[in-house]
Amino acid sequence: MASVNKVIVVGNLGRDPETRYMPDGAAITNVSVATSFQWTDKASGEKKEETEWHRVVFRGKLAEVAGEYLKKGSQVYVEGRLRTRKWQDKDGQDRYSTEIRGDVMQMLGRREGGGEPREPAMEAKAAEPKGAPAKKPAGKFDDLEDDIPF
Repeated sequence: MASVNKVIVVGNLGRDPETRYMPDGAAITNVSVATSFQWTDKASGEKKEETEWHRVVFRGKLAEVAGEYLKKGSQVYVEGRLRTRKWQDKDGQDRYSTEIRGDVMQMLGRREGGGEPREPAMEAKAAEPKGAPAKKPAGKFDDLEDDIPF
């Protein structure tokens, strides 16, 4: 029987990323992502909102990128899988934590204050003459904007 463990979360960081390095030099970054659901209460007509917090863990190069470019309030798209960890607290009680092991991360929203631009083309655009027409690539499917329809 086939199974699927896939999670997609689009939300905002509730605090700055926390990055640490393992003894072998591998980076691990933890972030907390908030997602919200809004609805209108049928009985009272009052608008309500429910916020859910998600623990996300990035590893390796993606952890380094997340730690460098994300900050509190950043809007982010994350794909990954659910993982539940078990440990014992100081009293010997079993504790559990469910987190998203992030495999894909896309920064969303405006670039203001979100770190340095990652596109090397930004420097090239500044060097072009102002009167030169903007170059537009031929229409391909991959050239579409990455808008999320929800």
